[in-house]
Amino acid sequence: MELSAVAERRGAVTPVLQIRDLSVARSGELVIQGINLDVRKGEFVGLVGPNGSGKTTLLLTILGLLEPIPNTGGEVRLYGNDGFSKSDHGRIGWVPQAGSKIPNHIRITVREIVRLGTLNSRNLSVFGGSRRNLRVERALEMVGLGDKADSEISRLSGGELQRTIIARALASEADFLLLDEPLVGVDPPSRNSLLKLLDDLCHQEEITILMVSHDLTAISQAAHRIIYLEGGVRFDGPSEDLPDFSSLAGLRGIKHVHDDHSHDH
Repeated sequence: MELSAVAERRGAVTPVLQIRDLSVARSGELVIQGINLDVRKGEFVGLVGPNGSGKTTLLLTILGLLEPIPNTGGEVRLYGNDGFSKSDHGRIGWVPQAGSKIPNHIRITVREIVRLGTLNSRNLSVFGGSRRNLRVERALEMVGLGDKADSEISRLSGGELQRTIIARALASEADFLLLDEPLVGVDPPSRNSLLKLLDDLCHQEEITILMVSHDLTAISQAAHRIIYLEGGVRFDGPSEDLPDFSSLAGLRGIKHVHDDHSHDH
C-alpha cells in the first residue's frame, strides 16, 4: 500500500501524535480506556464509532481540554512532547462543525473569517500584516475559495462554509487538522469535493488529518486508515480492511436479532 511505503521511508521520524494506555473519565464515568495509537505525518485517519463511543472525548483530550485519569490514565504526546503545549498553538487546527459555530446573521466575509486564523498568542506580535495577508491568500487558494474571498458567509453553501473553517486553520500554518463531523449539513457533491480537498492536503502539503465522522461510507473512501472506537480501539487498519457492518456489530458484541427466529417462517 502506498501509505505504508511512505511511512517506511520516513522511518524513525517521531509521530505527530502518540497515545499510550490512555483512559479518560467524564463526570466520574470511564469513557475511553487503554487506547494506544500513533498518527504519522501526512496520514489521513478516520475516527468512527457509535454515539457515546468516546470520539469527541478523544479529540478533546488531544487538544488538552480533558485530562487522562490521574496517575493511571496514560499519556498523549504531540510532536514528541508530553501533552498539548503553548508551542503547539497554530500547528494544530481544530475544525468544528462549521454550520453550528457561526451564526449566519453575522456580516463577515470569507477572507475575514480566514484572517482570524492568523491571530493567536504565538504570532500576534511577531508577524507583520503582509505576512498574515500572504498566509490568508494561500489558505484561500488551498481550499479553492479565492473567488469567494469577499462573499459574506451567509451566502455560502454548507460545503463552502466548511472549507472556510478549514482555511482558517490552514492560515494559522497548522500541519495537523482535527475535524469533528465536517460532512454534517454538506450536500453530496460538496461532500465529495471536501474529501478530495482533504486528500490533496495530505498528499500535496503533507498535512496530517484526524477526522471524526459517522458517515462510514464516505470516510472509508477518503481516509487512508480507519480507527473504530467504542470505549477502546476495536479496529485500526487500512480503510479497505474495515469489516462490514455485520462484523462491526460482532466487534461490539451485538448478535443479529433475527438469528433466533430464522426457522420460525
